[in-house]
Amino acid sequence: MRRFGFYLVAIAVTVCVVAVISSASAQSAGSVFVTKIPVGYRDWKLISVAHEEANLNSFGAVLGNDVAIQAYRDGKLPFPDGAIIAALHYRFVPSEENNKAFGQTQSFVAGDPTNVQFMVKDSKKYASTGGWGYGHFSQDGTPGGDALLKTCSPCHAKAVRDSVFTRYSR
Repeated sequence: MRRFGFYLVAIAVTVCVVAVISSASAQSAGSVFVTKIPVGYRDWKLISVAHEEANLNSFGAVLGNDVAIQAYRDGKLPFPDGAIIAALHYRFVPSEENNKAFGQTQSFVAGDPTNVQFMVKDSKKYASTGGWGYGHFSQDGTPGGDALLKTCSPCHAKAVRDSVFTRYSR
């Protein structure tokens, strides 16, 4: 009887381990979240700049890796796999130095960074979200939570140019 109990426990443990491993694999395979900041993104080329008002009161630089920049320049849609777009967001603050020189408030500059966001094109890996994976990282590099990231795809799906709002500034 003890031997039967041992085998029963061993089978139960094996089933649980296999279930946990399978669940983790399925979760990571189906994830549409970018969990690592792409290396070297600060050296990418400028696509455009953006100013967001209301609660965000920020502006940012939108950058692209070589694949994204080439697609923008060629007007290629949908974006090819390998394209990565980064949005670096900063607080929107008056420039004391410039405003003092001009005698009025007229110049605004980037203040403290608030976050950096990424869109990564991989039509197979991110098929459920139009081929795009999304990442959001706080100023210290901490990734955004699932609840925040789940808002990315539904919003970007409204953009008519392959889920991308930003146009290339010439």
